[in-house]
Amino acid sequence: MGNVMRVLDADPDLGSALPPEVFAVASRHALAEVKEIPVGEWDPSTCYDGSHPLVGLLLVDGLLTRDMSFAGRMSSELMGAGDLLRPWDQDADFDPIPVDVTWQVLEKANIAVLDRHFAAVIGKWPVLVDAVAGRAVKRSRALAFQLAISQVTRVDERLLVLMWHLAERWGRVGPDGVRVPLRLTHEALGRLVGARRPSVTTALTGLAKRGCVERTPTGWLLHGDPAEQLAELTNDNTVSAA
Repeated sequence: MGNVMRVLDADPDLGSALPPEVFAVASRHALAEVKEIPVGEWDPSTCYDGSHPLVGLLLVDGLLTRDMSFAGRMSSELMGAGDLLRPWDQDADFDPIPVDVTWQVLEKANIAVLDRHFAAVIGKWPVLVDAVAGRAVKRSRALAFQLAISQVTRVDERLLVLMWHLAERWGRVGPDGVRVPLRLTHEALGRLVGARRPSVTTALTGLAKRGCVERTPTGWLLHGDPAEQLAELTNDNTVSAA
């Protein structure tokens, strides 16, 4: 085993339901090997052998995407700290339609390999098992919300909802708005909302003119109230289409 980390120290939310004295004990025993993943294309199989970890791969920090290509189109899932990955389940072949899955690390990541030993240790504290299982459910709900976004007709409305969805997780509130420190290109945003890059560029230009979003050197800056903005967009687009 290479570098080892105390998982609960790196991700304290997993043990937030434990009393402090129990947390201290659990953190000493809930250990996992950690692997540092550089920016670029990533092969998840480099983090596990053929036996597969029983629990999964926990993204401790960093940012990555899982890109799925089929029928000439590509969609992406954005993942960050706290997400639980099980690539051996997700990337199994889908025989009826050829599917190509690739992983891209956008910001250097550290991944904890939660193996059978880790599973045996956290089994002593059921709330930890619940917390780990909850991470998988949380990710599935995020995917369901992303699917719902893709059903919105207008690209500008999709992007506005997506931006505030990202802000809910990664945003930092400041005097000038909500900063979302994610350097996502127009192409990457397009894969997240199911739109072509030129359409994304046009939509973002319109949102910027309205004062809704602003590009910054570190990501994006959101202004105003999202519910009001979405209502205005929907009303304006309805009038334009009439």
